[in-house]
Amino acid sequence: MPNLSHFMIPADDVDRARRFYSALLGWTIEPVVPTPDPGGMAAMQYHAITTGPAAAGTLNTGGMYKRHLQEPILDFVQVEDIDAVVLKVEKLGGKITLPITVIPGVGLTAMILDTEGNLFGLLMPEKK
Repeated sequence: MPNLSHFMIPADDVDRARRFYSALLGWTIEPVVPTPDPGGMAAMQYHAITTGPAAAGTLNTGGMYKRHLQEPILDFVQVEDIDAVVLKVEKLGGKITLPITVIPGVGLTAMILDTEGNLFGLLMPEKK
């Protein structure tokens, strides 16, 4: 069964948000060293979040990035076959807002609006 695998926090000021969550919750939030991809991770000011040690029943990884629109905190559901899941979205009344996209070193992702207008992501990790 697919589980939540990752969350992302958009921020108007990434450094300010990093200080807030680190001080409030003790999270470790570190910048991701970008690959040679000037429009990708570096432009997003992407930071990796570790909320604590991995433990059964918890999600302990996330990300923070420079806000682009008025997007909410994003949750990602890890799936085994992203193509099959994306094919079902519109049949079930949802909408695809970002088609399947490759994130080098991470895997495949897509963004979906559910039938209530809630945005969430799908993630199929890269096979290692």
